[in-house]
Amino acid sequence: MAAGGWLTGWRVVDGGVELRVKAQPRSRRPGLGGWVDGADGPRLKLAVTAAPEDGRANKAICALLAEALHVPPSAIAVVQGATSREKTLRIAGEPARLAQAMENLA
Repeated sequence: MAAGGWLTGWRVVDGGVELRVKAQPRSRRPGLGGWVDGADGPRLKLAVTAAPEDGRANKAICALLAEALHVPPSAIAVVQGATSREKTLRIAGEPARLAQAMENLA
């Protein structure tokens, strides 16, 4: 599979991209932690200081990623794994621009 498949941790979908992430809530140092291996392929590690209660960590993860990708936080949604550390996020936007931004992450 070429860039944009799950072998890279992200893939182009209709209207944007999907990204697999590993969340680290209640972290002392928030930020992008690079690509880590998961049971089903690579994931981008995202550390946030927010607790995983009432969706606060999910909102913080979306805000952190939005800043890194230069998109509004409202363009990012958790589509799988809302209560898990391993999540799939959908980033709405122009797929070619987002694909380029994915290549530059971490």
